[in-house]
Amino acid sequence: MDQDVQQVFNFVIDILPWVAAIVAFSVGGAVFSTWLKIKNGYPLSNSWGMPMHPKTDSEAAERIRLLTTENAQLRAELGSVKDRLENIERIVTDEPTRLAQEIDSLAHGKAGRA
Repeated sequence: MDQDVQQVFNFVIDILPWVAAIVAFSVGGAVFSTWLKIKNGYPLSNSWGMPMHPKTDSEAAERIRLLTTENAQLRAELGSVKDRLENIERIVTDEPTRLAQEIDSLAHGKAGRA
């Protein structure tokens, strides 16, 4: 090999790890920056620095509407379950004699109507 070519080859071999390190730090910094933006709720930006927002088409809007109604139904059902649980807790923690009295009063109330 010619001596000039050998010098260029050695220069490239010597500088290659530094170039790789600079590229790795640059890519790592970009990934970290994107992660921070996503984590903190900032919109992502394109290569021109303009924010990229998700596109909403009719299918996505319909899905959001369905999920919103399902969420409302589940919240209502959860409220009903909480009320029932409060009644069960009251029955379990009340004195047994009081519970027996309430049951007897209900039984007498039905017998009087029949």
